[in-house]
Amino acid sequence: MAELDAVVVGAGPNGLAAAITLARAGLHVRVYEGEPTIGGGARTAELTLPGFFHDVCSAVHPMALASAFFREFQLERRIELRQPEASFGHPLDGGRSGIAYPSLDRTVSELGIDGAAYDRIMRPLVDHTDAVASLTGHQLLRVPEHPVAALHFALMVAEQGTAAWNSRFDDDLAPAMITGVGAHAILPMPSLATAGVALTLGSFAHARGWPIPVGGSQAIVDALAAEIIACGGEIVTDAPIASLDELPSATATLLDVTPRALVALAGDRLPPAYRRRLEAFRYGNAVAKVDFALSEPVPWTDARLASAGTVHVGGTRAEIAHAENTVAAGRHADAPYVLTAQPTVVDASRAPDGRHVLWAYTHVPRGSRIDQTEVVTRAIERFAPGFRDVVLATASRTAIEVEAHNPNYVLGDIASGTPDLAQLLRRPVLSTDPWSTPLAGVYLAGASTPPGPGVTGLPGWFAALSALRHEFGTRIRPDLSWRPPAE
Repeated sequence: MAELDAVVVGAGPNGLAAAITLARAGLHVRVYEGEPTIGGGARTAELTLPGFFHDVCSAVHPMALASAFFREFQLERRIELRQPEASFGHPLDGGRSGIAYPSLDRTVSELGIDGAAYDRIMRPLVDHTDAVASLTGHQLLRVPEHPVAALHFALMVAEQGTAAWNSRFDDDLAPAMITGVGAHAILPMPSLATAGVALTLGSFAHARGWPIPVGGSQAIVDALAAEIIACGGEIVTDAPIASLDELPSATATLLDVTPRALVALAGDRLPPAYRRRLEAFRYGNAVAKVDFALSEPVPWTDARLASAGTVHVGGTRAEIAHAENTVAAGRHADAPYVLTAQPTVVDASRAPDGRHVLWAYTHVPRGSRIDQTEVVTRAIERFAPGFRDVVLATASRTAIEVEAHNPNYVLGDIASGTPDLAQLLRRPVLSTDPWSTPLAGVYLAGASTPPGPGVTGLPGWFAALSALRHEFGTRIRPDLSWRPPAE
């Protein structure tokens, strides 16, 4: 008889989502985490100076209000999510910026000559945000629930993901905004995958906003962990697992790891054909991260950017595409794309009175060991002259150090596998149930499974639902909703 109903390896958002789903089904669940603290890509820590709290990986959460798992979990009832006045901003030289407000009308009104063109791309998606979330928040091998919205999405992906991407624009502001969002994917541009990311996250920016959790991303993880404990589950930290043989016997084993890690954990247990498919899984290019403790807000040339939770730094569409294509070719960009987040725009608790934190990523070739502090600082200075003068301290991680912090980020790849179109279909294998493996009771539950990267909890949730069907004989989806504390 199995010692436990289920064990979960990895206490990132996906592993915790899997554990909650199983625990809410009435099962005895134990989570193992190799690090001293839980969270994976959603940790918060003092990285620069005492009293300055920085998000270690994810900072802003476009998917928090769109993820089907978080909506069933009722995340908004468990933590405080605050909406900046602007979801994101995108500066260009000369003091101009595109500002993406939760109001599409307001956004369009400030875009000038290309406002109408931007509106024609985004409005059908903003008006059907649930359809977009359903389409992109699952595996691609399924019939869309909303065919009309799916058709518009596909047509716009075909336009914005190919050489036709400038065909409807006369100015450079609106296309730069779309490109800045699409560059989150860390892929060559234009491409179908980057266009899909741009349209998905862009529509969420206008329909639901890009919220910031008060207290940092750790607040999301702490809420997930509290639910597991409330359901009688266990979380064991400082417990790295090197082999499946080290785990207690369980009816189901869910692994919030990459395919590469599954190969290592399983050893000779995997059938050769499946093992080869996992070994062929491709990992993408990487990020290097810089966190800043600031004496005052970033001195953006365009003061409107001070209200944006996220600012995409990199200039025009052509400049960003050049930078991303340089990285895709295995080289460091001289003028890179930089993704910045300003949590203290809405959460003063993240820094001492009057001080601020700034979070920044730039994209680099996988395995890079080059510190990017100066490169990132120079990129921000381009649109915020005097930025250097407000920097009190910095903390930097190279791509290889990003992997050292989280093994799921292979060589610094925070997507846990290239998210191009081919590999979104085969993530990590082509299957109607890619979370299950040939090993009895063993499931993959990390971002290397559908729907892919992001703090969504969805890969873990889908893996747990698959395990409930196959190992426990139930298709009943557990109720995940918030329960008031017992008096």
